[in-house]
Amino acid sequence: MTSSERPSLSDEDDKLVTLARGAKARTGAPQGAAVRDGDGRTYAAATVNLPSLQLSALQAAVAIAAASAAESLEAAVVVGEPEVNDASRAAARELGADRLVLTDDKGVVQSQIPL
Repeated sequence: MTSSERPSLSDEDDKLVTLARGAKARTGAPQGAAVRDGDGRTYAAATVNLPSLQLSALQAAVAIAAASAAESLEAAVVVGEPEVNDASRAAARELGADRLVLTDDKGVVQSQIPL
């Protein structure tokens, strides 16, 4: 896919990319993720890899949204490693996200996948 064929994102989704890139950069994690809830609030997180707790960046962002009483998600973005496991997709889907945007470390959209 050439750069001219890559899908462009809305300003709101671009904000999610920026938040996810920031979470990834702050922690040095392999992935950063950000989600936007139905009220427009955003939540960002990075991969969690502790001896007692392992979460993908997307799972962590969804957990933060759920813990903040988000009832639905309207968008989800993952920056970094392009691998997103089934459990991570399921977590976003459970709150209603219908697609996931995957970008490289620079925030260039690599794909958009249905959840």
